Amino acid sequence: MLARPVTPAPDPTAIRVALWRALHVELDAPPHVLTDELGLVIAAPDADWRKRPDMDPTGTRQFRASIVARARFLEDLVAAQAATQYVILGAGLDTFAQRTQAKLRVFEIDRPGPQAWKQQRLAELGLASPTFVPVDFEAGGSWLEQLVAAGFDARSPAVIASTGVSMYLSREANLATLRDVATLAPGSTFAMSFLLPIELNDPALRAGMDRARDGARASGTPFISFFTPIQILELAREAGFRDVRHVSADMLADRYFAGRADGLRPPSGGEELLVATT
Repeated sequence: MLARPVTPAPDPTAIRVALWRALHVELDAPPHVLTDELGLVIAAPDADWRKRPDMDPTGTRQFRASIVARARFLEDLVAAQAATQYVILGAGLDTFAQRTQAKLRVFEIDRPGPQAWKQQRLAELGLASPTFVPVDFEAGGSWLEQLVAAGFDARSPAVIASTGVSMYLSREANLATLRDVATLAPGSTFAMSFLLPIELNDPALRAGMDRARDGARASGTPFISFFTPIQILELAREAGFRDVRHVSADMLADRYFAGRADGLRPPSGGEELLVATT
């Protein structure tokens, strides 16, 4: 009997992120850190999606704050760098290309199946598409080679973002990605999220992080890598970056959540950011 073809579909994590972004607008009081309900439209979940355990309004409050904080930071970074090229590694259901008014070229790198699904959904909805770069990492595909083949100008500075990816990769694989980005034109900036070791997590966050780890393991994509801020900065320097900095969750909280009456803010000691410049 012939094997049944696998229907392309977005990664469950990508869907969760898109829905949390929408919940931020629906549930949290303004001012909103990020206004993005478009991912919800693209994902088109079942009508009862709000009843999912991972959409619990209270239990996911800190996590959705973290998700919108990192997204807002990246979009502010792109604006501040005045980049003409923006590359999103592991783009999932990111909607920057559909929402931005900036004059820049957006490249989205992802696995072929989920990316084909997203491309079809954008066409169905009549929404703008970025430059899609499908890469089969399991087959040893080089994202940088594929990116250049898709029209990326390696001689011009760019902003490259990778969020929610590093924890699934080994230290060596993360280092390889950093080394690839470090070869890009001077002035290019790489922003990457990373998970802190559990002992550095806010105690109130640990139960949720345990559930996230268990869920990742059960789905066949376990968390592999955790870094302290010192370790991630050392890794970036080893890769060849000249300027590196750590952006903590507390820094994001102070920047985007200060003075809120509802107390919404991302948790201390969960997912944080590395920003490295060539």
